[in-house]
Amino acid sequence: MRSLRIHHTLPALMLAAAALAAGGPAARAAAAAEPDFQYVGQDDRPHGLTAPKGCVAAEGGGARAVSNRTSATATFYRDPGCRGRVVEVLRPGTVTQVRPYFASVAFAVTR
Repeated sequence: MRSLRIHHTLPALMLAAAALAAGGPAARAAAAAEPDFQYVGQDDRPHGLTAPKGCVAAEGGGARAVSNRTSATATFYRDPGCRGRVVEVLRPGTVTQVRPYFASVAFAVTR
């Protein structure tokens, strides 16, 4: 299981999501600089991963805002190792809140 890397450029996750929803070239350019999968953890720190595959641990305990800009569906699990109760399923391109928390995320492997 891989761990997610922390990206310190994520504090404006929700603003970026709003900008993407509004569209425009500036929004697309800003999105290109961010990781494919991002979330704000229970540790109040931003976390992100570029090109995630398989099962990944949610460092800092996943909660709050989540952005899935991957080409894969992300399935959020309450327990580590992508086990236990499924908390949420996010389709590609989705930005939402995932509550109450998640410990791991499985990404469908695409070719």
